[in-house]
Amino acid sequence: MLRLGRPSEIWFKPALSVIAAVAPPNLALLALGRLDLAMYTMAGSLCALYAHNRPYAARARVLAGVVLGMTGGLAVALLTAALTHDAVVLVTVGALLAAAQKALCDATRLGPPGNVVLTFISSAALFAPQTPGQLPGHLGLALAAGAWAWLVGMAPGLLRPHGPERRATAHALSTAAAYAAYTADGAGRVRTRAAAAAAVNAAWQTLLSACPGVSRRALERLVVRAEIALAAPADTDPTRLRHWARELRGTGPVPCPDDLVDDDELLGIDVELAVTRTPLRRRLGPLAPIATRTAIGCGLAGYASLALGVGRPYWALVTAASLYQANVTLTWSRGVQRVVGNIVGVLAFAALVPLAHLAPTALVLVCLALNFGAEALISRNYWLGSVCVTPMALLITEFAQAQDPARLVAERLADTVVGAVVGFAAAIAVTNRRAGDRLGDALTAVERAREHTARLLADRQPAAGALESARRALAGALVELRAAADAAYGEWWQRALPEERVVTAEQSGHRTLAATVRRRGLLPDRDAKARAEDVRG
Repeated sequence: MLRLGRPSEIWFKPALSVIAAVAPPNLALLALGRLDLAMYTMAGSLCALYAHNRPYAARARVLAGVVLGMTGGLAVALLTAALTHDAVVLVTVGALLAAAQKALCDATRLGPPGNVVLTFISSAALFAPQTPGQLPGHLGLALAAGAWAWLVGMAPGLLRPHGPERRATAHALSTAAAYAAYTADGAGRVRTRAAAAAAVNAAWQTLLSACPGVSRRALERLVVRAEIALAAPADTDPTRLRHWARELRGTGPVPCPDDLVDDDELLGIDVELAVTRTPLRRRLGPLAPIATRTAIGCGLAGYASLALGVGRPYWALVTAASLYQANVTLTWSRGVQRVVGNIVGVLAFAALVPLAHLAPTALVLVCLALNFGAEALISRNYWLGSVCVTPMALLITEFAQAQDPARLVAERLADTVVGAVVGFAAAIAVTNRRAGDRLGDALTAVERAREHTARLLADRQPAAGALESARRALAGALVELRAAADAAYGEWWQRALPEERVVTAEQSGHRTLAATVRRRGLLPDRDAKARAEDVRG
């Protein structure tokens, strides 16, 4: 759980973006002597953490949605704080907001940092002194900072407009090369294949959300090569895939394979673009147990913190909200990481607070450094990022007025333990039987996609693009099946899961993918080659 992984390839992008988004508003408030308003500008500034893996056309839409969502949650929180001072009501509203934010972030597949930042801002705002007359000004500050964060997020596109697509394609090629080079059998090979399939699927989703053009078409041809490696690893040269991946990570032109993919090979993409996406309501349905866990766990954690007399129950609420993952097993891991990170972070706060108390400028600069550190470290392991997030959250409370460090430390430790224990208890109490249903649906989808692809393979002249669209649909269904299986296996109190059927579906699905590759003539048919050698003999 606590082992450090390799940092993300783009760890510096959210780290630098958050500095560029947070520093100007905070320094402006510092110059005006109004650091007490920093919470509202930070609500907008922290939106710069999102959508760094999206193409810029999609990033513009996603960032705008995040800013509006952040401001909407802040508005509900501030209005509630202005209308009532009842702590129980405030915790209840915070828990409901946390559940809604969790469900929407998961349903839209927003990506890191997910719902936690949204929940932190809205929960903290619930306990900020507020009057109805102050709402327009405070929300205006959040929107202005959010607009600046949007500009910060979009600015790299001026220098490298296709950077996200190139990185996604390079990652697909690298993971496909790792799978092609993996010779041992067993669980390691299965995990490597699943990782490669997920990377290829993510690359397609990235390209499908990018603007059409010559560059995108060239990247699509490379992703097809990654697909081929996934379907027929024994016939793939991993060195060539790695070479293409290195070239894509640079600033040169998109590499052009010697064995070009015909345009017919890419016709299926146009079919996919015309397919209507699943409505949001249907995507929210399977997430109901997770949302229920979040609402109950956050509410009970906040009530328990109130019962203990802690002055900031929203810390317990946010701790509980940060735990909930795809299943109970992952939730337990996140709980351990959160507790360890917060404990070490509290010690870091105790070491940093004398420096931050030297002057308001020092306070702002220390918070900026912690912002950078959190984003630089969190991709290695969640607990390591929490070591910076915890002191930053504690120091933010001092923007309005100086606090007693000893009391802050005691309250944060208490809320961490309460939030983690109560939050995990809620995850155990609220079972997720729908994980089994999702697995069954994913199995059915894979079997239908495989049968459809097999029928097209049997047809001597399928419609243009039909086979490629079917192949891509089967590959996506296999990725969804693996994700559904992992989620279901990590839940408790499940009915018997069809493990053998999952293995059979995955094996037959990948064999069918390999058959589509050979049907297109992109790889030699080993059986046909053997027959030709027999004839010559």
